[in-house]
Amino acid sequence: MNSIGLDNKKSSKIAEKLNYLLANYSIFYQNLRGYHWNVKGEKFFELHLKFEELYNDVQLKIDEIAERILTLSHAPNHNFSDYKKLSKINESKNVNDGIVAVSDILSSFKIIISLQREILSMSSDANDEGTNALMSDYIRAQEKLVWMYSAYLNK
Repeated sequence: MNSIGLDNKKSSKIAEKLNYLLANYSIFYQNLRGYHWNVKGEKFFELHLKFEELYNDVQLKIDEIAERILTLSHAPNHNFSDYKKLSKINESKNVNDGIVAVSDILSSFKIIISLQREILSMSSDANDEGTNALMSDYIRAQEKLVWMYSAYLNK
């Protein structure tokens, strides 16, 4: 058992998967900053603010995930080179079209929510309520965001 009473092997696998999630969030975060900085057009004011809200939220999640990995007695990755290797989300370049940015955001959420569901399943199996609650909260909020951004694109 680890310091919080969870099975070491299961905690190790959860921490490894959380590091994958951390990598995806880190690339997503930087993409969101780029969308915020570079968006142009008639929807500039509303998207500029929305992208800032998103990257602020993602920044908090990055910290929470890293701290959860530490709570599980493991080390969070912190090198961007590791993030680029592990992330399923690709870096965006030169995105100034708000519609393209929102589409990219929806694609990123699809990847992130899927990873979080995997972690949710793993944490349930390990009786890891801390990780389970974190993933459940993230999924619930992000599913609503997917609905809203999809409505924005009229999908």
